[in-house]
Amino acid sequence: MRAILADWLIEVHGKFELMPESLYLTFNIVDRYLSFKKVFRRDLQLIGISAMLIACKYEEIWAPEVNDFICISDKTYTREKILAMEKDILDVLEWTLTVPTPYVFLVRFL
Repeated sequence: MRAILADWLIEVHGKFELMPESLYLTFNIVDRYLSFKKVFRRDLQLIGISAMLIACKYEEIWAPEVNDFICISDKTYTREKILAMEKDILDVLEWTLTVPTPYVFLVRFL
């Protein structure tokens, strides 16, 4: 199921024309969240949307809004559900959004 989510997130990333860093951070957030929580398959898209929302707020200058994610998911989720999942992800990850990776190091110091 993660592969299906990954394909969909890559497609959304392309439609919004986001920076590559936003996609990398989205997958990092999703993977770390899933390592802490057991979730139902039906919630994976919600987790992906919320993780991308967090990543965009962190990386993008002009981040897509919650309503953009509602539309891209065919109105499957409400604003309240997306924001509640966003808060849950941030709480579970203790607001630690980035971890040191070779890519982060290269971007910062080169």
